[in-house]
Amino acid sequence: MRNIFFTILCVLLFVTPVQADAAGEVRALLKDKIDAVVVLLQDKGLDKARRNEQITDIIAPIFDYKTMAKLSLGKKHWSTLSPEQQAEFSDLFIKRLQNSYLDKLDLFSDEKILYGEPSAKGKKVHMSTTLASKDSRIEMLYKFYRSQKGWKIYDVEVGGVSVIQTYRSQFNGVLIEGTVDDLLEKLKTDGVFVIPAPDNQLGTD
Repeated sequence: MRNIFFTILCVLLFVTPVQADAAGEVRALLKDKIDAVVVLLQDKGLDKARRNEQITDIIAPIFDYKTMAKLSLGKKHWSTLSPEQQAEFSDLFIKRLQNSYLDKLDLFSDEKILYGEPSAKGKKVHMSTTLASKDSRIEMLYKFYRSQKGWKIYDVEVGGVSVIQTYRSQFNGVLIEGTVDDLLEKLKTDGVFVIPAPDNQLGTD
């Protein structure tokens, strides 16, 4: 019994610092990226096209867009796509996410970004932020996992609404009634798939 207790104690002493380090890494990474985006948004003399290009360069490294595309379609539907269809779907999905994110940034005015404390969820880390203004507070939760290339975002919740789960539900509705080609065609149309959002929300659609 004493040996079992000693083993458990050693495991706890080893795991806790690792989880703390992981949470700290994620917080520092996300804060660094968001703060850099805010600096660009506050530069009113910067050309919008150039600004968007720089913002995309900043945030792209921490998003696992391909995994998000796969998760949004779901294992059941993803496995039925040919490699060519998977590539086309991923490209369209990534473009939609990036464009939607950039469009929402145009709403940025006097908001402040408040950073919460990250929490370890097994091998994953969730990091919360709050977009606060005089009239509203929008909660955003970024979900990270550690990839071979570092910490990556695989989902975002905006006001409690999961981007991945919402898109999956909408995509599933199209595929139940139609075909993959129907879905690909709809992805090319702006405004077909949307994420329900609170008023004055800034985030990922």
